[in-house]
Amino acid sequence: MTTIAEIESVRDLSRPINLPRHPMEAPELSLRAMYYASGFPVEVNTNSPQILAYCDELWGMCEGEYNTEPIRVNVHVVESDSIECPPIPSYHAMEHTVVWVANADNYGVVHMGRNETQILVSHAALRHRLYVRGFFLDTGVAIHIRTRYMTCVHAACVALEGHGVLLCGDAGAGKSTLSYACALAGWTYVTDDGCNLLIGGIDRMVIGNCHKVRFRPTAAELFPELEVQELTPHPAGKPSVEIATDKFPNMICARSAQADFIVFLNRHVEGPPELVPYPEDVARQYMRQLHAPSELLPAQYQTIERLLTVPILELRYSNLDWAIDRLRRLVQEGR
Repeated sequence: MTTIAEIESVRDLSRPINLPRHPMEAPELSLRAMYYASGFPVEVNTNSPQILAYCDELWGMCEGEYNTEPIRVNVHVVESDSIECPPIPSYHAMEHTVVWVANADNYGVVHMGRNETQILVSHAALRHRLYVRGFFLDTGVAIHIRTRYMTCVHAACVALEGHGVLLCGDAGAGKSTLSYACALAGWTYVTDDGCNLLIGGIDRMVIGNCHKVRFRPTAAELFPELEVQELTPHPAGKPSVEIATDKFPNMICARSAQADFIVFLNRHVEGPPELVPYPEDVARQYMRQLHAPSELLPAQYQTIERLLTVPILELRYSNLDWAIDRLRRLVQEGR
């Protein structure tokens, strides 16, 4: 801090007193850029050009579609003595606020009521591109979009002949594996996890991130091309492999699809493979596992009810080829 003697010396010289920034203050944000995440405007302010480069990777290919108030994201990059990647953050939700903390130099706060996110990351974290992108930048924006503007269903989505199929299930159920296998078989790939529906819409159009697909490391046993890919962090804490879909020029990708079927995946059941009806009330509770301010939940639930008007089924299988063929017949024959 500036000493009293230093302040008095400036005063005696009749010069303006320009105090330095307080040691507790985060660095001043001198850089600014506008992006469009899922079509929604996002204003990023930071003191690091590297942060803007990471934002370009995340949202640089997206165009503006919705005339909403920009989500303001302030990212302060601070000095750090460490060179190690910080730990996986822990998350805490308190009605209109979400806080996630990795350590004293790496944390974020989402203020839903102010449409604003504050992030502080260290130079050590900045060395780990996928860590900062996944745990901080993407998270800090997605929370706003998935509470205020969209309802997120944890499902993969592929489409065939204009009909979208949502693939639902717990972590490890095989959503990414089956959606990728469908894409290799000529289906249109929409997303491997995270189908968003516009709140207040009138259709069942789901929007996803068709630019990437994530796998468990064990997926390399099925898809040899994954063996050379680096492990990347995942918000659930499990290592994964992330691939940009533009590496596969023959892969058909689309940002959205009309959801006409909901299929829950079950790879761990004994007996013959089959496609059977699935309880609507279980599907409803699965999709209602949302965090949003209490006043926004009714609109979220209404969006889910719009989706639950389609056939809801369970796919029991162990063989990928059989599963793809059965889904193809479902789309073409409606059963």
